[in-house]
Amino acid sequence: MNDQRSRKPGIMGWLSRFEPLLLVMFAALSGGVLLFVSLTGEVLEGSTRGFDEAILLALRQPGDLSIPIGPSWLTHAVKDITSLGGITVLMMMTVLVTVYLLLDRQRAVAILVLASVLGGWALSTTLKLGVARSRPDIVPHLVEVHDLSFPSGHAMVSAVTYLTLAVLISGTRRYRSTRIFTIAVGILLTLMIGASRVYLGVHYPTDVLGGWCAGATWALGCWIIARRYISLSRGTEGSARIDAGSPD
Repeated sequence: MNDQRSRKPGIMGWLSRFEPLLLVMFAALSGGVLLFVSLTGEVLEGSTRGFDEAILLALRQPGDLSIPIGPSWLTHAVKDITSLGGITVLMMMTVLVTVYLLLDRQRAVAILVLASVLGGWALSTTLKLGVARSRPDIVPHLVEVHDLSFPSGHAMVSAVTYLTLAVLISGTRRYRSTRIFTIAVGILLTLMIGASRVYLGVHYPTDVLGGWCAGATWALGCWIIARRYISLSRGTEGSARIDAGSPD
C-alpha cells in the first residue's frame, strides 16, 4: 500500500504533464494526414481545377497573361522569396544549422534535424511521382521549372525544413520570446515561399496547399519525436535554472 501510494503521484504527474499535449499533437498529426489524403483525392478527380485556374487568372493582367498584377518590383521580390525554398538554399541552411548544433553539443537534435529534412525531401519526391500532376499551363511561367506539380516541392520542402528547424531549435532556447520568434519566422517563410509559387504561375493553389499540409504534418511528427525522446524543453529549463543562479 505504501509503495503504491508513493508511486501514484509520480505516474499521475507524468500523465498530467505529457498525455494531454501528446494526445492533442497526435490528433493534429492524424488530421493533417487525413486532410492531405482528402485534398489529393480531390486533385486526382479534377474537382479543384476551376478553383485553381480562377486564382491563377486573378493574379495576371486580363489583357496579357504573361504580366502579373502589381508593380514590376513585386515580381522581382517574389522571385527572390521563392529562391529561399530552392534546394540549394535549403541544403545550405540544413548543413549550417546541423553543424551549429553539433558545435553547441546538441548532437541528438542535430541528428534529428538532418534526418527530418532529408526524410521530408524524400517524401516530397515520392508524393510527386505518385500523383504525377502536370504543371499549370493556363498562364505563362515566370521562372523555369521541370518537375511535376503536386504537391509543390518548394511549399512542402520549405515547410519541412523551416518548420522542423524552428520547432527543434526553439526547444533549445532559454527564453519564451526567442522560442515564439523562431517558430513565427519559420511559419512566415513557409507561407511566403508557397504563395510565391502561385504568383509566379508555376503551381496551382492546391499544389501549395498540399505542400503546406504535408510539410507541416511531417514537421509536427518530428516535433512529437523530439518532445518524447530528446526532451528539449526539460534540458533548456534545466540550463535556465542553472544560469539563473549565476551572477552573469
